[in-house]
Amino acid sequence: MRVLVSVKRVPGASGRVTLTDDAMAIDTQYVGWVVSPHEESAVECAVRAVEAEGGSATVLTVGPEDSLDQVRDALAMGCADAVLVEADAADWGPADVAQAIADVAAANAAAGTGFDLLLFGNEAGDTADFQVGIRVAHRLGLPVVTGVRTFEVKDGRVVVRRDALDGSGATEVYELPLPAVLTIREGGVVPRYPSVPGRIRAKKAPVERVTPSVEVRGNGRLRLTVPPEQSKTVEVLGRGPEAASAVVDLMERLGLVER
Repeated sequence: MRVLVSVKRVPGASGRVTLTDDAMAIDTQYVGWVVSPHEESAVECAVRAVEAEGGSATVLTVGPEDSLDQVRDALAMGCADAVLVEADAADWGPADVAQAIADVAAANAAAGTGFDLLLFGNEAGDTADFQVGIRVAHRLGLPVVTGVRTFEVKDGRVVVRRDALDGSGATEVYELPLPAVLTIREGGVVPRYPSVPGRIRAKKAPVERVTPSVEVRGNGRLRLTVPPEQSKTVEVLGRGPEAASAVVDLMERLGLVER
């Protein structure tokens, strides 16, 4: 089995998010760079798939040379090789990125080294674009399921599980022929930590460099916005035993108890 997993270099979200003056991007002057949680889960799923079925996982990113830091994290987790689509992708839109990735997948298929699974994060960790995986599937004419929690490969097909979209808590199950495209949602698997031997191996792993032939159409973005911080208030109901009646009153107001 051959698996292609796509990752994106995004600003770390551990601190306060601020925007550039033109509100077109996140100000990265004082933040680090990471792989988004959805894509970390996609990498873990790719590695588990080849551990179960044999084969290899290839990690791909579209971006500058600095993106190799995040690519090598995926290599350290267990991916065998990597592809860097060299681009200053700041002004690229989801359609541009999807075309570049689809071109790589199509070239491998034409060379007889096509991928059985193409995995993506469910959405971008910075701009929240929810398009690339779907667009790649459309370009390649492949079936796609989004919001995937877990999957397993059986007899040349992939069985996919995801949460129902109606909020009922039910699980939806899909069975797709291979090759197929899946977008992975955070939470279905726990990504492993790269081991020391894995990091050493990642430094030596081959990286294929691709110059894309994409006529960039841009992202059509008007601006980004940061949601206002939610204010919180604290009400002290009392201290010690004298607070008991106030707690009961509060639970009654919330409909949790009846007298």
